[in-house]
Amino acid sequence: MRKYFGFVLAVSLLSFAFHAQEKKKAITLDEFMNTTEIRAVRLSPDGTAAVIETEAPDWKASAFRSDLWIWTAANGLRPLTHSGSEASVEWSPDGKWIAFITDRSPVLASEEPGEDASAEPMARLWVISASGGEALPFFAEDLDVHAFAWAPDSASIYYSVEQPLCSEERATQKEDWKDVVRWREQHRGDLLLKQALQPSIEAALTTPPPQHEESTGKKDKKQKKKGKDETATELPKLAIEITSSPLEINDIAPAPDGKTIAFTTEAPHHRIENPADEELYLVAAETKATARQLTHNEGAESGIRWSPDGKFIHFINHAGAGFIEGGYRDMQGRLYRISVADAKVERLGAAFGGSFEDFVLLPDGREIAEGLKGLERQLYSVSGSDAQLIAGEPGAYAGMSAARSSNALLFVHSSINHPWQAVLAADALHLTEKTTQLTKLNPVFAERAQPEWKAFKWTSTDGHAMEGVLIFPPGKLNAKHLRMLTLIHGGPEDADGNYFGADWYDWATFAASNGWLVFRPNYRGSTGYGDEIMLSISPHLVSGPGLDILSGVDAIVKEGYADPEKLTIGGYSYGGYMTNWLITQTDRFKAAVTGAGAVEHAANWGNDDLTYDDAWYLGGAPWENPAIYQSEAALFQFNKVKTPVHLVQGDADVRVSYLEGVTMERALEKLNIPHEFVVFPGEGHGLPKNPWHGYIKVREELKWLEKYVPEK
Repeated sequence: MRKYFGFVLAVSLLSFAFHAQEKKKAITLDEFMNTTEIRAVRLSPDGTAAVIETEAPDWKASAFRSDLWIWTAANGLRPLTHSGSEASVEWSPDGKWIAFITDRSPVLASEEPGEDASAEPMARLWVISASGGEALPFFAEDLDVHAFAWAPDSASIYYSVEQPLCSEERATQKEDWKDVVRWREQHRGDLLLKQALQPSIEAALTTPPPQHEESTGKKDKKQKKKGKDETATELPKLAIEITSSPLEINDIAPAPDGKTIAFTTEAPHHRIENPADEELYLVAAETKATARQLTHNEGAESGIRWSPDGKFIHFINHAGAGFIEGGYRDMQGRLYRISVADAKVERLGAAFGGSFEDFVLLPDGREIAEGLKGLERQLYSVSGSDAQLIAGEPGAYAGMSAARSSNALLFVHSSINHPWQAVLAADALHLTEKTTQLTKLNPVFAERAQPEWKAFKWTSTDGHAMEGVLIFPPGKLNAKHLRMLTLIHGGPEDADGNYFGADWYDWATFAASNGWLVFRPNYRGSTGYGDEIMLSISPHLVSGPGLDILSGVDAIVKEGYADPEKLTIGGYSYGGYMTNWLITQTDRFKAAVTGAGAVEHAANWGNDDLTYDDAWYLGGAPWENPAIYQSEAALFQFNKVKTPVHLVQGDADVRVSYLEGVTMERALEKLNIPHEFVVFPGEGHGLPKNPWHGYIKVREELKWLEKYVPEK
C-alpha cells in the first residue's frame, strides 16, 4: 500500500511539474544571450566584504562590459567602478584599497586626442579606496601590466611589464625596420617593478599625467607626436626595478615576510613551444636582484600561493598543461607544493581520482581545492595525499577566494538550470551552513521553462566506461524518439556536467528549450575520469574519441530516446575537430554545425600557439610521425562526407588557424556538399570582442539544424 501511494504521489508530482513547465514560456535567443557572467570574486582580508567582477554584453556598443561591484552586509551589492573594462581585481592586505587592471586611459576626456588615438589601449594598473570614491591610475606611462600583487604590508604593489626600449633603441628600430615584423626578435622579456602606494596616489591626485600638459595654443601634430614619443615607454618615476627576466612574468606572490617574491613565467610571444619557458622563480625583494629558478620540469606551474609560515609555495598544474613529474604529457589537474629551502616538490591530494581545477589556502595553512569528478565539481579539503569531500550542494563550485584572518570562503556556484551566483560561507569546511548569496543574476532563467537532464552512461567499443549528459526539452524527461543534437565539448581537457552555461559556446540548454534532446559526451581525453581515460587520447587524437561518441549515440538510440533518422552533431574548437572527423566516418548525421576545428594537423601544428601540446597528442612532430598526422586528419577522408555543414570561425584565430576553416570550406565546395561559412572579423579562437558575433553564431546554427531536421 505504501509503495502504491508513493507511486501515485510520484506520478502526480511529475504531472504537476510537466504542467508547470507547460505554463512557462521558452526562453528567447535575446534573453539567453543577454546573460551576465561572473568573471571573478575576491573576498576582503577580514571576510566581511567582497568585490565581484562581471561581464555583460553591451549591444549598442557592440562590445562586452567588465564591471566591478562591491558587497557588504550593511549595503548589499553596489557598483564600484563604471568604465566597463576592469579585470584582475585584488584587495590590499589591510583591506583599505582595491587594485585592478583596466584599459581606461588617464588622459582627460576633454583633451584633444593626438595621432595615436586609435592605438591599442594599454592595460594599466589602477587603485580605488574600498570605502568608495574615484579610481586613480597607478601610473600614466604607456606600459601594459602583465601581472601584479600587493606587498604584505599594503604599502606597495609589485607588477610586471615588458622591458621598454630606450629612446635611441626606438629610433633605431623605426629607422631600420619601418613596419616590418621581426617574428621572434621583436619580443622582449619583463621587468618586475615595485611602486609605493601613497606617493603614487598623491602623484595621481596632484600631478597631471604626461599627456595632460596644458597649452596656451594648439600644438602642431609633429610637436604633439614628439612629446608622446618622449614619454611613451619610460618607466614610472616612482617604480623601482626588482629584477628582469627574458620571459614574461605572469604570476607574482610576495612571501609573508616580504623579503622574497615568487613568480612564474611564460614565453613573451605566448606560443607554447617549450615547457622550459613556464617555470617558478624566487627573487629577493631588493633592487635589481638576480632571480633563482626553483623548478625544472615539463609542466606549467600556476596559481602560486605561499604557506602562512613561508616555508612552502603551493601551486597547481592545470589539466592539459604538461607534467611536473616526468616527460611531457597532458594529465589531469594536480596540486603541488615546493619547499623554499631545498626546492623539493611534493604532490598533494594524490588519492583524488579526478582533476583539480583550483585551490586556496586558509589562514592556518589548510588547503581547499575545487575537484572535478564525473559530472560534479565539488570542494575538497586536501592534506598530504588525502582529499576529503566537503559536503555541499549538487552542481559546480568555482572561483574560490579565502579570507586572510578568518575561515570565510567566497565562491560561485551553479547547476545546469541555475545560473552562477556568488556565495559567502562563514566556514570553508561547512559550505551549507551560515551562507549568504551575494548575487541574484540572470533571474529570467527561473521564469522560463527549464530543460530537464540526466546522467547517461555507456560502454565504448574498447570496453571503457563512459559518461555524459542528456538534456531533454522542458517537460519531456525520458521522452522517446526525439530529434537529437550531439554537442561536443572542446579542450579536450574539459568535461560537461552539472553546471550552468549560456553563451555562444555553451548553448545546449537553449537547443533543448527549442525541442532538441542534447547529448553531451565526455569522451576519452576528458577530465574528471582518471588519468588513464585522459591519456588514452594519444596518439589517436580523433579516431579514439570518435568511437566513444558514436558508441554513445548508438546506446541512446537503443534506449529509444533518440530517433535514428533525426540525428545531428556539432562542436567548437576540439569539439569542431571531432565534428569534422565524425562526418567522415558516418552519414547518419543529417546536419552538422562546426567551428574553429582543424581538418589536418601538420599545418595546424605550425600555426597553433599550443605546438608542444599538439606534438604530444600525435606522437611527435609531423616528420616524426607522418602516418598518424594523416590518418587522424579529416581532410584526407572528406570524399566520404554527405552531411550538410554550417561552419564558423574568427579570422584572427591562431589557436586553430583561420586557414583550417578556409581549407574545409574549399573541400566542401569542391565536393558539392551543402554548406555555409560564417567569418567573424577581428575575433580569435574565442569570440570576446563583439557580442553580436556570438548571437549570430547561435542563431544561424540553430536555423541550420532546423532546416535539415525540423521538429515536425
